[in-house]
Amino acid sequence: MNLQSLIKDLDYELICGSIDTEVSDITNDSRKASEGMLYFAIPGATVDGAYFIPEVIRKDVSVIITQKQESKLGAILQDDVTVNGEFAEFESENVTILHVDNVRYAMGIVSSRFYGEPSKKMTVIGITGTKGKTTTSYMVKDMLELAGMKTGLIGTIEMYDGKKSIPAANTTPESILIHKTMKDMVDNGVECVVMEVSSQGLMLDRVAGVDFDYGIFTNLSPDHIGPNEHDSYENYKECKKKLFSLAKKGIYNLDDPEAQYMMEGSTAYPITFGKNEDSDYIATGHRLFIEDGIMGIEFDIDGTLEGTIRVALPGEFSIHNSLAALVVADCMGVSFDEIKRILSEIRVRGRVEMIPISDKFTLMIDYAHNGMALESLLNAIREYNPTRLVTLFGCGGNRAKSRRYEMGEVSGRLSDFSIITSDNPRNEEPQAILDDIKVGIEKTDGKYIDIIDRKEAIRFAIMNAREGDVIILAGKGHEDYQEINGKKHHMDERDLIKEILEEEDVDKICGYNNRYFA
Repeated sequence: MNLQSLIKDLDYELICGSIDTEVSDITNDSRKASEGMLYFAIPGATVDGAYFIPEVIRKDVSVIITQKQESKLGAILQDDVTVNGEFAEFESENVTILHVDNVRYAMGIVSSRFYGEPSKKMTVIGITGTKGKTTTSYMVKDMLELAGMKTGLIGTIEMYDGKKSIPAANTTPESILIHKTMKDMVDNGVECVVMEVSSQGLMLDRVAGVDFDYGIFTNLSPDHIGPNEHDSYENYKECKKKLFSLAKKGIYNLDDPEAQYMMEGSTAYPITFGKNEDSDYIATGHRLFIEDGIMGIEFDIDGTLEGTIRVALPGEFSIHNSLAALVVADCMGVSFDEIKRILSEIRVRGRVEMIPISDKFTLMIDYAHNGMALESLLNAIREYNPTRLVTLFGCGGNRAKSRRYEMGEVSGRLSDFSIITSDNPRNEEPQAILDDIKVGIEKTDGKYIDIIDRKEAIRFAIMNAREGDVIILAGKGHEDYQEINGKKHHMDERDLIKEILEEEDVDKICGYNNRYFA
């Protein structure tokens, strides 16, 4: 593809070479650079891509796009390639070098064009917020799929291009990968794509060039504040808000105090949902239910649509997640009867995921892996008045000890019984992590037991269940591995449960009536 068409309307400075040159491929990884390619020299947090410019020139790349920092690049190039004085005067017959103000933004725009602007050929739904992005993304995806629309996914857990699933490294990948994946989606007949859009992804212009039809705002609370992420809550909010300058329509949770901030100055057409009576889609009169070991919520809807919604996912937060999916589906022409049917069937892997092995007690898997998430989950389940709330959890190794104290204290305060176990110990001793958790739990009156082996901990929970119990396996969620000493070992809690049921005398399990593994 010719460089001129890739950089059309971009502000740039031509340092050397010609823009009338062909580009065979694009990359921001110097190790993957080769003859004829375009290399983006990204200034990273730890490594500056500009330092690899001499290397990629020797590999005969066709084009280099870099950020304006002439003096530094001049010094980098001085010893490696022919330079006439300053970098601004660098000349070469074989390479074109462009300076731009923001190389990440340029990478997004160029990537989109290189792959044929795939986001314009699908309906793109972006989801941002502090909590609920993953659950909402799967609910929206499943809603559209079950309504007959082939739907792709880019999110925290995976990227699904319509044919295959690839484990995700970041919630929002780099722009080259986003646009390449979207091209694959188009080639695979995908009609819609649901994206989790993180604050980091917005701050670092990873979604530059993406044509969003809808942007969804779930909620906002202080998170990801620190030296390696956002320097303040105000910066965090501002980055989240960027999505609604990129989307044609904005779908906002009006119950969140920050919704008005998200809407102010936005170019997206606003659509609102929530319990707030000013919402376009209003949820009223919610009712909790437990049936055959499955917990759920039912509520009425008023405003744009009127009727009753039933969702087999627990907690009041499921109202907002299901409303977001409902609004998207309604905007895309799915009938209300279909919406109601689909919401009653939707399940989300690893997010309050019910494992119906008994009609007498409830067993669920959830990804809650920090104090805030665990507290929100336990408070939601408390509303169902279980006989006992039993929480099984651990904490990851090589992470802040404060998380261990917090999770221990939360579980001790809100659970009737806690089972402390292993969860990705990494390079730490599992028992040392459990001992840290106990520091937090012993600040409360909560009863607990510690069992390092996660399978044995789950066995203990199942075999000691009582009628009316709710047992939560927290922390792993969608993960199917345990990370120990630098290696990931396969470990899926669903497999562990199945193995336990095969190994035990099922008559000893309270109300055993397995439907999940039948």
